[in-house]
Amino acid sequence: MATTLRARPAALNLTGTAHARIADLMARAPGDAIGVKLSTPKRGCSGLAYSVDYVTEAKPFDERIDTPGGTLFVDGGSILYLIGSTMDWVEDDFTAGFVFQNPNAKGACGCGESFTV
Repeated sequence: MATTLRARPAALNLTGTAHARIADLMARAPGDAIGVKLSTPKRGCSGLAYSVDYVTEAKPFDERIDTPGGTLFVDGGSILYLIGSTMDWVEDDFTAGFVFQNPNAKGACGCGESFTV
């Protein structure tokens, strides 16, 4: 009996504006950058924060998400905190940045800088 593998769902969903922002970042990236990387370092009042930086090499346990404008890597140690999340890029008159709808977050600090799971 043959085994049929079903496609694995994406660990992280990206909106169209997030795709466009990654393309913009990669168009201006340093020459040695292979993509951008999302991680959740320990920081802020609640414990974890979202961080997006250029990356020059892929780590063995990073999740790779290919987008039309470049590659997004998700830190292997952060992926469990982010599964099922949606990453968006939002700009208004006063701020611009990536915004996350994270079903794993149990709380956030008052300023929105960090979250807890």
